[in-house]
Amino acid sequence: MSSLERGLELGAGRARAAGSGWALALLAFAQLIIALDLNIVFVALPEIGAGLGFSGQTLQWVVSAYTVFCGGFLLFGGRAADLIGQRRVFVFALALYALSSLAGGLAGSPAVIIAARAVQGIGGAFLFPATLSLVNRLFAEGPERNRALAVWGGAGASGLTIGSLAGGFLTAAFGWPAVFYVNVVLAVIAIPAAFFVIPRDPERREHRRFDLPGAIAVTMGATLLVFTLVQGPDYGWTAPSILASAVLAVFFLSVFALIEARSRDPLMPLRLFRNASLVAGMTITFLYMATFGALPYFLTVLFQTVHGFSALETGLAFLVPSLAIAAGTQLGERLATRISTRPTLVWGMLVGAVGTALMVPGASVGAGYLAIVPGVIVSGVGQGIVWTAMWIAAASGVHHDEQGIASGMASTTLNIGNAVGLAILIAIANRHVGGLSGEALRGAMAEGAQLSFWLAAAGILVSLLATVAVPRRR
Repeated sequence: MSSLERGLELGAGRARAAGSGWALALLAFAQLIIALDLNIVFVALPEIGAGLGFSGQTLQWVVSAYTVFCGGFLLFGGRAADLIGQRRVFVFALALYALSSLAGGLAGSPAVIIAARAVQGIGGAFLFPATLSLVNRLFAEGPERNRALAVWGGAGASGLTIGSLAGGFLTAAFGWPAVFYVNVVLAVIAIPAAFFVIPRDPERREHRRFDLPGAIAVTMGATLLVFTLVQGPDYGWTAPSILASAVLAVFFLSVFALIEARSRDPLMPLRLFRNASLVAGMTITFLYMATFGALPYFLTVLFQTVHGFSALETGLAFLVPSLAIAAGTQLGERLATRISTRPTLVWGMLVGAVGTALMVPGASVGAGYLAIVPGVIVSGVGQGIVWTAMWIAAASGVHHDEQGIASGMASTTLNIGNAVGLAILIAIANRHVGGLSGEALRGAMAEGAQLSFWLAAAGILVSLLATVAVPRRR
């Protein structure tokens, strides 16, 4: 090879690397938007309720509408990314985010803002699997993809912190609509950038039919299932609406299974369940959000109800765990590349379980913030390690034409795991809270947080069993 040819090849390699770097930056930015939106609305909820005249029973739907519709549409969004094109769905989802956020900021009644949050949830259900499948398509399986997933995961951890801080600042300075308008600005920045830095969707040589009956069945079933799990603790598990939604969820999901078994172009090919790494990844994402994913709720209760932190002080308190999680995502990439995915998951879970147990002494009425910091840091590092490694497992051995549906499958179990974990832990932690007030309430909430930390630590150790199914390979 001549010096000229070597120079051209080197230059082309640098250009590809630069292009990949910009694409990863944008995908990480999109993940930051998703994570930011999760926390930024929490901080503004009291002001939203007062400004729009919500009752105490309906204000929760500002959060629940997003959760229910996002969980219900994740499989639909993941398959759409495979069949329509990942970049196309990525741009569509950002546009949906921008329009629904604008509607939320302009809302003048509870019904409008709840509808806007539902559409935001659908946007998130398309954006998350499209973003994750783009990471998995643009970066080769192995060290390259591991590094990309670590950057993507670190951006998500940063978004949680920025959401808490920005929510407190924007609400205090400009009022609650500002927490919606900020999403409009971020999406408007990301949409044109996508056309410059993300490669075109590859042309498909074979015509594949979109499984509309399967999409309708699974979307109805998943939405009703998430509704049951999210609203069950508030409405009561024996409430007619909860029982009806549970029965209908089972019906639609059963219909979906029958459709998929007979379809020539199924929405979710059942042969994907023969991929042991994907199945293990789905199991771990479920258990991850049922344990690690429930911790922010109880930390918020501890900071605000027990210790009396303001919204801004609570956001600042979450800075430490978010930095620890971000550090853990980077450590997870290095471990997965060096010692493979399975032992990385094991180490991350062990560290996370120990750290979560260490949070218990700091979850008492008389303990200050510094008492819980060591446990929060150790737990956060373990959480970050597992976060990176479980997405590596879920993407391993999946063809790039099916990365969208694989991402949708794993993110659906992630969403359902969060609903199940919170429902169980909140019910157990709050079993003695009814009718209490003042110091008695603070004491009961602190005891509930301590019990939830012990149970979460035990659940993290149970999730070690799922790592057995992760193939042994570098």
